[in-house]
Amino acid sequence: MKTSVILGTMTLAAMAAGAAGAQTLSDVQDRGTLNCGVTTGLVGFAAPDANGDWSGFDVAVCRAVAAAVLEDPQSVEFVPTTGKTRFTALSSGEIDMLARNTTWTFTRDVDLKFEFAGINYYDGQGFMIPKELGVSSARELSGATVCIQTGTTTELNLADYFRKNNMDYEPVPIETNAEAQQQYIAGACDVYTTDASGLAATRAAFETPGDHVILPEIISKEPLGPLVRHGDNEWGDVVRWTLNALIAAEELGITSANIDEMKAGTESPEINRILGTEGNLGEMLGLDADWAYRAIKANGNYGEIFAKNIGESTPIGLARGLNAQWTDGGLMYAPPFR
Repeated sequence: MKTSVILGTMTLAAMAAGAAGAQTLSDVQDRGTLNCGVTTGLVGFAAPDANGDWSGFDVAVCRAVAAAVLEDPQSVEFVPTTGKTRFTALSSGEIDMLARNTTWTFTRDVDLKFEFAGINYYDGQGFMIPKELGVSSARELSGATVCIQTGTTTELNLADYFRKNNMDYEPVPIETNAEAQQQYIAGACDVYTTDASGLAATRAAFETPGDHVILPEIISKEPLGPLVRHGDNEWGDVVRWTLNALIAAEELGITSANIDEMKAGTESPEINRILGTEGNLGEMLGLDADWAYRAIKANGNYGEIFAKNIGESTPIGLARGLNAQWTDGGLMYAPPFR
């Protein structure tokens, strides 16, 4: 979900400038724990189990960063945030990074003073409806009641789409995905709209997922990724290159199963540089030579993380699509490690 820019942006920007500093890496190392902002609970992306242990696609990014920086993927304090609270939590310093299906936009980057470390999921906004309504297209939704997270770009996209197509709707405001599920299942709204990946995750949690349909229309671009505060380039580099290491590992064939064997040395200079057996990339980041080795070993490469949490063999059932490697027709592409 994506929080829109409203009055108060200037306040948030000022908070960001004051809180940023240039010392997050040392703060995290001194603390011994990474404070990572996540969603309040979205199956497959970030959700706690009955014992309070977090898992998911976004959670794996947090754990990879913790492994790189603290040598332990479990040294993470997960901080649940809503669409309204996530940016304040980051700008105030309550969290060190945000990995919460958040869309990279101009305003968030430039005005709110956040640094996106890359894109870990290319998404778009969609619509979910009960199958019994018999609707096959979003253009048939005029007059519908729509569950929508308030103060989000999802809300703005919805307004634009209905206006463009000369349709009317009645918004049903909600703040969390859990609330949206409750309202939608209770019949308080005809339609639930959010990122298509979020709709798939939400539907997978229903008792009878087959009773609900995700319509074919995708009405926006939603490049999702982790972010940090402006002004702390050292920390931004750590988060960015940790994500890049996960993506590059898939392209280069480094997996959780073979990484120890590869670390003994390969004929690929780039693999050797990533795994720390050649060069001094870790030193450039202020880390040791094994930072990327630990990040990848924690949960596997990008493809392994995708398959385990949200892939086609999971209840969520997402195809790679745009999130396939560039060599497979997708958009996932890590810059060179050299």
